Amino acid sequence: MPIKAVQQIMLGKVTSGEREARETLAAIKAAGYDGIELCSFMIHKTPLLVRLLTKAAGMPSGNGGKLDWHALLSEAGLCVPSLHVDLGSVERDAHAVAEEVKSFGAEYAVITGMYRFDYSDEASVRSLAKRLNEAGGVLRKEGVSLLYHNHNCELLRCGERTAYEILLSETSEENVNFEFDSFWFAEAGASPLAWMKKLGPRMKTWHINDRGSRPSGKTMTPILQSDSLELGCGNMPLDELIEQALAAGVRAVILESHKNHIDGDPVKSLTVSAAYLNRRIPE
Repeated sequence: MPIKAVQQIMLGKVTSGEREARETLAAIKAAGYDGIELCSFMIHKTPLLVRLLTKAAGMPSGNGGKLDWHALLSEAGLCVPSLHVDLGSVERDAHAVAEEVKSFGAEYAVITGMYRFDYSDEASVRSLAKRLNEAGGVLRKEGVSLLYHNHNCELLRCGERTAYEILLSETSEENVNFEFDSFWFAEAGASPLAWMKKLGPRMKTWHINDRGSRPSGKTMTPILQSDSLELGCGNMPLDELIEQALAAGVRAVILESHKNHIDGDPVKSLTVSAAYLNRRIPE
């Protein structure tokens, strides 16, 4: 069975100090999760601009850069399946990135794109695929595997193909595999199940989330904004997606919701999601 984990980006509001972090990690363990997927910018001191940008996007990074995450996770009995890094850091010093990944006992370094690349330009996307291949090859020699994490921008078209199709076809399975985020492809109007089947065994980890609305009070229009929800509370076909993920042999199923938590509390939300996840992915 895959590792069940929580993405660290959910925890910026509830890991600002050592005591709070301990309590949060203990709650994650008690809910039935096995681990945490770390973000490099949340375990190191980061510039103020980075903290402000993540907070503005609804993803506060907190003060985790001041904490000893090796000790905290060991004490909580939580593993680390993967660590989010940036491509530039890998290209500058792959050895240092790999050593940090391995220091947590993790298997994967995960690169995410978003605003750094022009996904509407075929030449830019093909250049990104080449860079990923090269970075993945170097990391592989260091004993770490490279994964690419999607959002919705990878579904922009570049001629006859989407950017994601280019990344999938122009990277080698030996050097680059994928952390699939089904929420973002659903937001773009695509079928997450169809893409999971297309990825097959190259989908090594999965960011799971549910999608819908949490209405509260009167609304100005009958159209409510879609947002992330606890697992089993929205409209994602999660049972089918879980079945496919298990069939593909994913190594980790990782919960990620940036905001819209119950009472604004990510621990309440991840606990509700755990109840759903534990029924479908037992120990």
